[in-house]
Amino acid sequence: MPLHQKIQFNTHTQIFIWKITESYEQLFKEVILNPKCLLRINGMKSELHQRGFLSVRKLLNEAGYTDFDLYYDEFGKPHLQDGKHISITHSHQFAAIIISNETVGIDIELQRQKIIRIADKFCDTEFQYLIRDKTEEYIKKLTVIWGAKEAIFKIRNEKGISFKDHIAVNEFDLNQIQAIANLHFGGLHKEFNIYFKEVEDFTLVYALEVKVVKSK
Repeated sequence: MPLHQKIQFNTHTQIFIWKITESYEQLFKEVILNPKCLLRINGMKSELHQRGFLSVRKLLNEAGYTDFDLYYDEFGKPHLQDGKHISITHSHQFAAIIISNETVGIDIELQRQKIIRIADKFCDTEFQYLIRDKTEEYIKKLTVIWGAKEAIFKIRNEKGISFKDHIAVNEFDLNQIQAIANLHFGGLHKEFNIYFKEVEDFTLVYALEVKVVKSK
């Protein structure tokens, strides 16, 4: 289908969301892949992943880029040739990218009961404000927390970062669609603004690093 949604976050940050309804064959015909990505997609065993991969290239086209404008560093983090920051996500029938002059990360996750069973693997201080007996709210908040930590990890992309031990999401209200998170890893201390929204039964989360203004 055409572009599902475009969000103009600020003058230099855009989010593009694609709902994947096309077949692999249709998507493949509509994009041009660079040789490395062609090898990569041919090596994928899951058609779902292949369709997600190709839909990201459709989003690049919507943003005015092609697959030849995108490259990955030695750690697998995506970059754009023009120096802008990009982050990529896809899950089931949705894919999204965020492009900005700022350091950014993005994640989209299906809201599902399963996240309750694994909450203690990625939450710690967050349990102080989470209410477990409000199941629907609990699942939605856990999904935001997971998405926030995934987005921050994509920004830093450093081996050894633990979602549970090194990234904390401050208390937030689902109606406010915004939160603050902090990364403490080694000697590194970073703060991030977190934004989230529901897209059908999914939660889209994106993170922007808070810039430290140095006093003169």
